[in-house]
Amino acid sequence: MKRLRTGFTLVELLVVIAIIGVLVGLLLPAVQAAREAARRMSCSNNFKQIGLAVHNYHSAYKQLPMQGGGTTGSSATGLAQTAADIPRATNAFENSYLVGLLPFIEQQALWEQISNPYDSDQNSATTGDVFQAMGPTPRRRLQDHSGQPYDPWVTELPGFRCPSDPGMGLPAAARTNYAACMGDSALYVHGGVNGNNNVPPPANHSRDMQRKRISDRGFYGFRRKSKFRDILDGLSNTIMAGEIATDLGDRDNRTHPAVHDSGLMSHGWTGAQGTNNACQGQIDTTRPQFWSNSLVDITFNASIGPNVEVRRGYKWAFGRLLFTGFNTTVPPNKPYCGGSLGISDAVASASSRHQGGVHVLMGDGAVKFITDSIEAGDQNSFHVGWRGPALKAGTQSPFGLWGSLGTRAMKETIDTEF
Repeated sequence: MKRLRTGFTLVELLVVIAIIGVLVGLLLPAVQAAREAARRMSCSNNFKQIGLAVHNYHSAYKQLPMQGGGTTGSSATGLAQTAADIPRATNAFENSYLVGLLPFIEQQALWEQISNPYDSDQNSATTGDVFQAMGPTPRRRLQDHSGQPYDPWVTELPGFRCPSDPGMGLPAAARTNYAACMGDSALYVHGGVNGNNNVPPPANHSRDMQRKRISDRGFYGFRRKSKFRDILDGLSNTIMAGEIATDLGDRDNRTHPAVHDSGLMSHGWTGAQGTNNACQGQIDTTRPQFWSNSLVDITFNASIGPNVEVRRGYKWAFGRLLFTGFNTTVPPNKPYCGGSLGISDAVASASSRHQGGVHVLMGDGAVKFITDSIEAGDQNSFHVGWRGPALKAGTQSPFGLWGSLGTRAMKETIDTEF
């Protein structure tokens, strides 16, 4: 008798393999989407914790944490590049709003290191290497930390990072994805910086501070003390902070600062340099999210560091716009266009690695997702400033709903769901 054998034919096996391949192909995008949804939720939760920390800070100190706060003393710059500089080095009013939040986000140990004198080599027998309380300026270069380390400024905190952003490690000092909202104008954002750094604001260079007030319309202002009572448009109608993507070294025009052709002057622009279109000609037309070969790169500056260190979100403790700030001039995920030093004034919108938009933190602590297509008014308009073709003080935001959300006291009525 012939014995019957059961099994798969070659055709049947190929069909099964094909079906499994199709199912895997359908499943992988769903898995990736689920993972991104989880990362996005975690990102939102981190932002909510920052919002809660700001409110707790205000309850404790009756004011908001300062963007551009800290201490000062005999050293105007506080670079602390050598051991001889350390005893007199200060942060020169350059700390970001995130520094003051540390005790309110369960980072008391790091706050103790910052708020007390810090021995750079942890050897009490060595003299002359102890940083003052509140530390040196957070603009320090990596080479400065290599010679005389100040660990708090190079300590990356998970609570200041969005899990959707893959950026990590050098050449960043310590990254963040959560930036302060500086209003709807790119003009004179850092006004008064070149005044007497040994005098606390607002006495610091009073003329520049007066000019700065015209365009200083955001929830935060550089070296400006403020309280919740100053948010006249209402906390629920004003953006406190927003997401920024950190640089990956790929010439992404949201994270790699570019300089417009004439160089940015903080007191006013002329022609296209006074609008959001100042760097338009440098964008790669085939890949609109990247710079083309015509990129006008920032200028090397010895006090700031090599260009590769001057990138979006690279220093969470540094209160300049590039690292921990943004404005509501252009819609989310648009190019970063500014001055020759990188830390100069700039058109600097919110950005993220999420699909289609960014998270923003409102003044009342609510976290909302803003799409890239939010109504942003006249993108060819000049900005509010103090001279030249700039718009006059008190002008309603020319940048529509997005611009209105970035101003704190312009009496704009927001009747659109966002």
